[in-house]
Amino acid sequence: MAPATPLDFYTGVGRMKKIPTTVATQSSGATRVERDTMGELAVPATAYYGVQTARAIENFPISSLRFPRAMIRAMGLIKRAAATVNQSLGLLDKKPADAINQAATEVVEGNLDAEFPVDIFQTGSGTSTNMNTNEVISNRATELLGGARGSKLVHPNDHVNLGQSSNDVIPTAIHIAAGVMMHQQLIPALTRLHKSLDRKAKEFDKIVKIGRTHLQDATPVRLGQEFGGYARQIELGIQRVKRAQEALSEVALGGTAVGTGLNCHPKFSAKVLAIISKETGCTFTEAKNHFEAQSTQDSLVEASGELKTIAVSLMKIANDIRWLGSGPRCGLGEINLPETQPGSSIMPGKVNPVIAESVTMVCAQVIGNDVTVTVGGQAANFELIVMLPVMAYNLLQSIELLSTASTNFAVKCIDGIKANDERCRSLIEESLAMCTALAPEIGYEAAAKLAKDAYKSGKTVRQMAKEQKVLSEKRLTELLDPWRMTEPGGSVGSAGG
Repeated sequence: MAPATPLDFYTGVGRMKKIPTTVATQSSGATRVERDTMGELAVPATAYYGVQTARAIENFPISSLRFPRAMIRAMGLIKRAAATVNQSLGLLDKKPADAINQAATEVVEGNLDAEFPVDIFQTGSGTSTNMNTNEVISNRATELLGGARGSKLVHPNDHVNLGQSSNDVIPTAIHIAAGVMMHQQLIPALTRLHKSLDRKAKEFDKIVKIGRTHLQDATPVRLGQEFGGYARQIELGIQRVKRAQEALSEVALGGTAVGTGLNCHPKFSAKVLAIISKETGCTFTEAKNHFEAQSTQDSLVEASGELKTIAVSLMKIANDIRWLGSGPRCGLGEINLPETQPGSSIMPGKVNPVIAESVTMVCAQVIGNDVTVTVGGQAANFELIVMLPVMAYNLLQSIELLSTASTNFAVKCIDGIKANDERCRSLIEESLAMCTALAPEIGYEAAAKLAKDAYKSGKTVRQMAKEQKVLSEKRLTELLDPWRMTEPGGSVGSAGG
């Protein structure tokens, strides 16, 4: 069976791109024969990956899903730092160390992405991807030293994987990839969205509108107060990302196979992580307990839970924006949304809240991803967790989707929202909930009767109160001032529910 050579390769989470580089020559039929502990297997002659990767391609023809760029980069960072540290510890000669360093740099920079064809749905520890990385770096380093691909002049296990195991490298790479994406993408995106919402909160602070509870009319609020609530949700979301980063900062590297650190120099992990922390600007430290770090991934579950909470926040905000902008004539219409594209193939002139809709779909995906990560976290049997690849894919996808959706939401929707002040004022005056302000002086039951009488007659609360002379006109004007109702204080009494 010839090795699979899929032309579609995910270069980023959810971003499919045609890779025309090595795949084209690999499919020409020329092969080389490589041997591993299970025997011989043909490998595409020009491939940098080797026999174990070829076996994984055969064994896992499951999907088109591949590890994203962030994960491949993290693997390259680990292998590069490992070579540097192993040389400094006297465990690796300078020539192979330098060659590994250069080859790993090419992995970090994305020059060899086409050489990572292994499916996400593979061995649960991610061993296939660790060996894929080892083989690519081994063959490229061998080539740099004048050797032929497949000759193992630089050995994938003995040199590239020195002091390491798939069982500590893969979870470490997941933590690094996620932590860096949060630092470089998600926090800046949420910060951008927070600034947009906060600006709108200030811009709309003088606009009074009707509040709604249970989707029914309630006492007035200021539009700026609503947007201030949204801004605070995102501000808290940024704090949640930072908590997730902290949870991911402890990594498994140094535990090797089962957490004991067998075949690993005791200074290896700390030195490697110091290099990676400096290169990424994110802090990563050796796990306090390697048995916890490798036999579970509670930290990934925790991080995914924080992302899910952010998705829930965004879902609330996006849905409120859709409702507030519904219409333009027969809905709430309290805000006007930017028009981004025609909304219907049959109804001319219709414009839909498509940016907010895209956000809600992202939120649904992230919430679903969290379920997968949660189930993966339960697959922790004795000394190893065996759903790492799919946990990684879903977590990293959630980070990217939340990042891109938040920025897009800010730029293409929130920034361009305009308030419909006239509509807000008219809806307030029509609301029966205005009677709430009268309850402290005329009593709850009298206020309720007034509201019912107003509803039956089609009149406003103000009109009915004047007609029934429940209070003086001056006092009614004071109590039924919508702005006054948006601030604490005033007469004390039941405020509704």
